[in-house]
Amino acid sequence: MKNNILIVDDIHPVFMEMAAAKGYQCDYKPTIKPDEALQILGDYAGMVIRSKFNVNKQVIDIARNLRFVCRAGAGMDNINEAYAAEKGITLINAPEGNMDAVGEHAVGLLLALMNNFNTADDQIRAGSWRREPNRGYELKGRTVGIVGYGFMGKSFAKKLSGFEVNVIAYDKYKTGFSDKYAREVSMEEIVKHSDVLSLHIPLTAETDGLVSEEYLFHFKKPIFFINTSRGKTAKVRAVIDAIKQGKVLGAGLDVLEVEKFPALAEQEWFDELKQSGKVILTPHVAGWTFESYRKISEVMGQKLPFSS
Repeated sequence: MKNNILIVDDIHPVFMEMAAAKGYQCDYKPTIKPDEALQILGDYAGMVIRSKFNVNKQVIDIARNLRFVCRAGAGMDNINEAYAAEKGITLINAPEGNMDAVGEHAVGLLLALMNNFNTADDQIRAGSWRREPNRGYELKGRTVGIVGYGFMGKSFAKKLSGFEVNVIAYDKYKTGFSDKYAREVSMEEIVKHSDVLSLHIPLTAETDGLVSEEYLFHFKKPIFFINTSRGKTAKVRAVIDAIKQGKVLGAGLDVLEVEKFPALAEQEWFDELKQSGKVILTPHVAGWTFESYRKISEVMGQKLPFSS
């Protein structure tokens, strides 16, 4: 019991190999339903999750022998971190495993927005060759504001380093992080100077709804907005309205307040969002590449303590 791990989601086999080398027995059940997992979870010392499983107080109480939870990814918003700490449960995540994927995806969204790739492609396929309406913007010389300078934020800044841009970053939870990729600033400076705003923050009570109508109102210049963090950090209605007002020139959204169908299609803002030629949508895949699939599991395996 003290060395077995329940894996309730799809992960790369390299994790099982690394766990076995550290003395663990893995039960790989990626299709197991949450209610089924709850019936057997009390027999495990560890579990591995991605996003479908919510490790709340009820789950932690049922998992009476649980010593650690591995999150195959970066975000920990589907785990009650405070209660896990209270119960002495170690939490392991792997932001190092998908930081390159997120950084590259954010750059891709930004370049596509600034050069009208999606609308130009649609027009050509429809038989329309329109050059002037698809004139793009250059990144060089612009100021990119990053909110959240952890693994993801720094990765994005690093990817931008060859574009000759001025990168500024704000992080409420750290100081003294200026480096060759970004300069630490206040939120006031982000709002005042940014031509591009990119979010790289976890979802917490403080970041829930951060990008609101009021927040966007205070930006001094029209911006391009990128969100590859968590959907609920930005209110979609506020982003759509800011696009209409010219305060947001374009938005690249890998995450949304509500994700997956049919729930997404039922949102009052969805029709406007999908019809806007100034929005590019991707299905929460910024950190999900063929390479990150393996790297995430490797990072978890490296962080996994040896079985006692």
